[in-house]
Amino acid sequence: MAEFAAGYDGGRVLTAYAIAPKTRWTVFVQQPLAEALAPVYKSVWQTLALLGLGLLLALVVGGLLARRMVVPIDRLRQGAERLGAGDLSQRIDIHTGDEIETLADQFNQMAGKIRESYETLEAKVEARTKDLNESLQQQTATADVLKVISRSAFDLQAVFDTLVASAVELSGSHSGAICVRDGEIFRYRASSGPGASPELHNYLVGHPANPGRGSIVGRAVLSRQVEQIPDLRDDAEYLVPVNSKGNSARALLGVPLLGKDNVEGAIVLTRLEPGAFPNRQIEILQTFADQASIAIENVRLFDEVQARTKELAQTIENLRSAQDRLIQSEKLASLGQLTAGIAHEIKNPLNFVNNFAGVSRELLDELQELIAKAEPDEKLKEEIDELTGLIEGNLEKVVQHGKRADSIVKNMLLHSRQGSGEHRPVDLNALLEESLNLAYHGARAEKPGFNITLMKDLDPSVGEVDLYPQEFNRVLLNLISNGFYASAKRKAESGDANFEPTLAASTRNLGDRVQIKIRDNGAGIPPDVEAKIFNPFFTTKPAGEGTGLGLSLSYDIVVKQHRGEIDVATSLGEFAEFTVTIPRGGPTSQALPS
Repeated sequence: MAEFAAGYDGGRVLTAYAIAPKTRWTVFVQQPLAEALAPVYKSVWQTLALLGLGLLLALVVGGLLARRMVVPIDRLRQGAERLGAGDLSQRIDIHTGDEIETLADQFNQMAGKIRESYETLEAKVEARTKDLNESLQQQTATADVLKVISRSAFDLQAVFDTLVASAVELSGSHSGAICVRDGEIFRYRASSGPGASPELHNYLVGHPANPGRGSIVGRAVLSRQVEQIPDLRDDAEYLVPVNSKGNSARALLGVPLLGKDNVEGAIVLTRLEPGAFPNRQIEILQTFADQASIAIENVRLFDEVQARTKELAQTIENLRSAQDRLIQSEKLASLGQLTAGIAHEIKNPLNFVNNFAGVSRELLDELQELIAKAEPDEKLKEEIDELTGLIEGNLEKVVQHGKRADSIVKNMLLHSRQGSGEHRPVDLNALLEESLNLAYHGARAEKPGFNITLMKDLDPSVGEVDLYPQEFNRVLLNLISNGFYASAKRKAESGDANFEPTLAASTRNLGDRVQIKIRDNGAGIPPDVEAKIFNPFFTTKPAGEGTGLGLSLSYDIVVKQHRGEIDVATSLGEFAEFTVTIPRGGPTSQALPS
């Protein structure tokens, strides 16, 4: 094969030569450099042109491909951002004929479902909010009625006026009225609303209702149930002229006031539109009917107490000093009946508070579940979690204090309830705790500044003891109250700011017997007083603060009724401790050894 070589001189002449290996001859060719490189330049420029054209085509094709992919993806991104910002109505219109268009369609479907879910959630929240608002309005109105009952004492007219006005306002009725028993008839007592015309007022005053079909009051009294008249025009039995001077009531609702033994009356609502009354309005009217019944019962109890008080006052004038003290005890027993009525009165709205707090907690849980399904953004979720946390905390406080108030009411009822005269097994520790709680709240009510430290050491093995619970509760209350008095008196007389009044209560299981100790850190009992403390009518308290019957009655209840023992140990200036020991088997057990 031939060997070639080339060179140039000064850049102008190209010299080329070839050497044949066999012949060893050399050929030299010389020509100008530009002419020699012209084909090369031409080839290079053609190559560069082709490369440039290819690059341009690549850029154009890449741009088209990028526009076909990036733009739809960017629109999807923007749509997702708007959806996350709360714009649930926006949709993405992409027609690429590939997976991106499918993704856009799925995005639109998702947005539609989210919007549908959000609208459903809004509707549910609105409905729940409406229910809660109505419940709150009902509770507020009930609380207002209770305020009137408590402030007006036993002014039934003020209670009736408030009840009817609240019922009409809450239910949006045309008018409302209340009729109350007077012997065998039911007299009109109060009315409210635009439909309560003077003509109707005069008619109701002059025509008391009787049990029967002629009036809505008579029907409710007769059946002792809720009565409705959907359309007066279709009821030929109704006789009361409610349609006069623009008063065109078409529908009526009546709820009886159910007392302990009799129907005490009825409360009525009228409406301009025909048709059955909604359950919510029926519930509202039943609530106010219950409050009216309670008010009537309270007045009846108050009248009984007043009558009994007059009888006692007349008897007091003819009895000696000892009889005066016994009559005072009887008056306190009558006052206990009044306390029972008030406690029952408080218990009804308290039940509403506790029940609706529980319902509100359940509704809040449902609301959180619905919000979780809506998948809000992180910031909104944090705000929702914070608000729901606050609401949950508030509801827990409502439930906590509601239960505490319910416990106090139960203690009041336990203290005021008349005993059956029969002994029965009783949880002694629970009875002692209830007595401590009741005595403490009683002392706080009597003297708002009163305060004392309570120490309890209750033996859990004590269990149940057979006793007369009402009578034995009097013993515990008397011993605890005396301890409160002694400790508070020592603090007041000593002037020692560091002295802390303290009362300790303990129980012990002694096998066939049980033991209760009540110890105070008062000034103690002098020896000459200690010998007389169980004597009837003996007291060291100032006139008007003690009857002298407390320890005497406690001694009789423990020793004579329960066949037990009551002892006292004291150190002057330090403490006084009463010890009560009774047989576990009850009053019929053998007497304790002396």
